[in-house]
Amino acid sequence: METVYIHTRLGIAKIEGDENGLTSITVFDSEEKVSDIVPELLEDAVYQLREYFDGTRKEFSLTLNPEGTDFQKKVWQALQQIPYGKTVSYLELSKTLGDVKAIRAIASANGQNPLWIVVPCHRVIGSDGSLTGYAGGLHRKKWLLEHESPVKQQTLF
Repeated sequence: METVYIHTRLGIAKIEGDENGLTSITVFDSEEKVSDIVPELLEDAVYQLREYFDGTRKEFSLTLNPEGTDFQKKVWQALQQIPYGKTVSYLELSKTLGDVKAIRAIASANGQNPLWIVVPCHRVIGSDGSLTGYAGGLHRKKWLLEHESPVKQQTLF
């Protein structure tokens, strides 16, 4: 398993992966030491995340290999279908996955997403349009949604 720490506009991101793909991208509030060397296996992930934060990348083309249950992986796959600059509600996501009664399980799987930004769990909001829980912190979710918004305004939320 290879690991790299990079600086982003939202904190230090830890990226982990191996020859089978990325397993984890997390962000820290604390000051982790930024890596001096990027492992070759993670170079593309670092490059694409930097492009995302620079506003030049809207889709990721990375091999992903997160650990999770089959249900969680199904939810994470559905999250990847939410286009850049768009949001869906938990209810809409549960309908997409074919089971409105599973809304809480879907929300839980969303919260367990190990691949920050690349699997865009930040694009899921409350049915009333409100920002709801986000493992990376609501301030980050707000920033990400504003960053992706096609209409730039002073504040989205």
